[in-house]
Amino acid sequence: MKKYLLCSLAVLMLIPGIITAQNNHQSGAEYCSDKKLHSDINFSPSEITADIQHSYNVLHYELNLNLYNCYISPYLKTFQGYEILTFQVDSTLNFIKMNAVNSSLAIDSISMAGVSFTQNNDILTINLDQTYAIGDTVLVKIYYRHKNIDDGAFYVSGGFAFTDCEPEGARKWFPSWDKPSDKATTDLTVKVPSTVKLGSNGILVDSIQTADTIYYHWQSTEPVATYLTVMTGKVNYNLDIVYWHKISNPNDSIPIRFYWNTGESLSNLHNIENIIKDMTTTYSEKFGEHPFKKNGFATLNNQFVWGGMENQTLTSLCPNCWDEWLVAHEFAHQWFGDMITCATWADIWLNEGFATYCEAVWDEHKYGYATYLSDINSDASYYLSANPGWPIYNPSWAIVTPPTGTLFNTAITYYKGACVLHMLRYVMGDDLFFQGMMHYASDPALKYKSAVTTDFVNDMSETYGQDLNWFFDEWVMQPNHPVYANQYWIADEGSGQWQVGFIAKQTQTNTTFHQMPIEIKVTFTSGPDTTMRVMNDSNNQMYIFSFNRHPSSVSFDPNNSIVLKLASLAQIPPVPVELTNFTAATQGSFVILNWSTATELNNKGFEIERRSNTDQTDWVNIGFVQGSGTSTTTKLYSYTDRITGYKDLSYRLKQIDFDGNFKYSKEVEIKGGILPDDYSLSQNYPNPFNPTTVIQFELPEAAKINLVVYNLLGQVVQTLADGNYDAGTYERSFNGTNLSSGVYIYELRANNVVLKHKMVLLK
Repeated sequence: MKKYLLCSLAVLMLIPGIITAQNNHQSGAEYCSDKKLHSDINFSPSEITADIQHSYNVLHYELNLNLYNCYISPYLKTFQGYEILTFQVDSTLNFIKMNAVNSSLAIDSISMAGVSFTQNNDILTINLDQTYAIGDTVLVKIYYRHKNIDDGAFYVSGGFAFTDCEPEGARKWFPSWDKPSDKATTDLTVKVPSTVKLGSNGILVDSIQTADTIYYHWQSTEPVATYLTVMTGKVNYNLDIVYWHKISNPNDSIPIRFYWNTGESLSNLHNIENIIKDMTTTYSEKFGEHPFKKNGFATLNNQFVWGGMENQTLTSLCPNCWDEWLVAHEFAHQWFGDMITCATWADIWLNEGFATYCEAVWDEHKYGYATYLSDINSDASYYLSANPGWPIYNPSWAIVTPPTGTLFNTAITYYKGACVLHMLRYVMGDDLFFQGMMHYASDPALKYKSAVTTDFVNDMSETYGQDLNWFFDEWVMQPNHPVYANQYWIADEGSGQWQVGFIAKQTQTNTTFHQMPIEIKVTFTSGPDTTMRVMNDSNNQMYIFSFNRHPSSVSFDPNNSIVLKLASLAQIPPVPVELTNFTAATQGSFVILNWSTATELNNKGFEIERRSNTDQTDWVNIGFVQGSGTSTTTKLYSYTDRITGYKDLSYRLKQIDFDGNFKYSKEVEIKGGILPDDYSLSQNYPNPFNPTTVIQFELPEAAKINLVVYNLLGQVVQTLADGNYDAGTYERSFNGTNLSSGVYIYELRANNVVLKHKMVLLK
């Protein structure tokens, strides 16, 4: 979804960076985000953050609406009709609540299972005719009217009437549970003048003309998120239809409908009509066959001054915006955003980052890998110059919808999201990456449903055969990016042998250490270059390489595979052998450093430090290295230090010069058998969750503990742990299968300590 303001060239020249040349075209991502960031159409806090009880699952919306007067002068913005809501009960209830904005919608009456209603503060409460049990299916009929106002969701002017709803505008034109996690099938019947062509989600069941009136009947048997539900109609609309033949069955095809305005560039339109079949095939081969029975695009009028909006099977475009990369972006949403929808707004990157990445995939298909890389590098450049400093994933967004200027931030939601996928491709390799993307897109637990970020992590990890949480924790859950200040040396070891040393060092203070596989390229005075790929999983990590040719230079990340970074590389004198070859272990309360050389180290130039916090940024000097042992081949150096406080300790040996300035360091990880130094209760993971999550707590000493989950009324939902526990780290799983969506509190009591956190169950 996207939208770019159609400004004059003079205005654009005053806004550097808004329009960027990217392989001689503007990116669809910028088209998508520009207007969202600069729009004068805003949602009030009450309209988008109303927290209502959701103890039911919407199965189907049936709408029957009379829009006839919207298409004739004076083009009123009002319509009337009814909605039949079909829902399944999640927990025993005798009323339901829905989103229905008071200023936009007037509720006239209700029937079927509904017996009475109130509408206050944009919430429609419907009292039911009985108390329903879990699993019951209930139908409620709602008669309502749209008021004659401009509301930023339903637009009427000059023979045009259309909807545009992201993030939570559906509640302005039909009562709904207006969150992206609750998708439902739709059935829409609309009465319009006979001169109007009108499109919507799904397939056209029929269009019946009676005198000067047409009744359009659209039906989507695939579930639709409320913000992707659409109706678009215009007097004297033009319509072209292109058919794409399925890969699985070439004798079967789906229609792709193009609604367009007279006066638009037919050459641009025909270019899109010509390439759409190839684009459909490309995305189908990468991510699974086109998931819907129909698709389409519709250009709108000057009320839609945005680039586009990926309504399910009918994308809205701004007037005359038949742009290839805008279409590439929006069309990719049919897989990522529409078929699989972000379950919460905290997961919006699963929509926008993916669609932005697919633009580069389309470029790769058409022009090759070099053009793909150019796209990704352009995305990274934009991010690095405009990074606002927050992470891609913000758990609070799952509860309170942020302003659109934050939610659709170009640098984070679009470009950083796309670059993360590119770097994941680098980590996994091409074959496994695209296998993982196919696995995610075809996952039966997610297809035609909603996904949270954890779902994607799990599918990619399963395909890769290794846990990839470390990758997503640093690139998606953490803000910012690594800043490398790497060092290398070249040493002549004699007899035609050469040594290259490399120290991988990160210096950022605004985010965690980012472990990544890194590539180090060595160029020689003769013969081919050599590139080594190694895992960089700790800071100040040192690598030693030996060659029988004369190295002339060293470069870091020669292909710029880690696109989200700042990096420098400095040549230094060879590091003393004492810092290049040692191991470490724990023995009782001692740290044992073991060298394979007999060089004397017992001097004040070498100090040992211990990491004093878990984010790898702070080191504390704990003394000088002291020597012991007399072997000519091995010296043992130890420092007495009681090992408490962390499960995973890091020590490093540091060399300083005589003025006290830092020269070199070597880090050693020492793991295992270490008790916590304080009581702690971690944030559950995943969060939000459905239906299970894990809660971890730590005890520095034996204690009688009680771990309980409460609802917001203070009622006990479940006791997860109760009794006497030894010191250590523990995990408990919580299952919310039989609970309704909402916020829950879990509390740990241990001795005189009380710790608590909130968690969100989202169905």
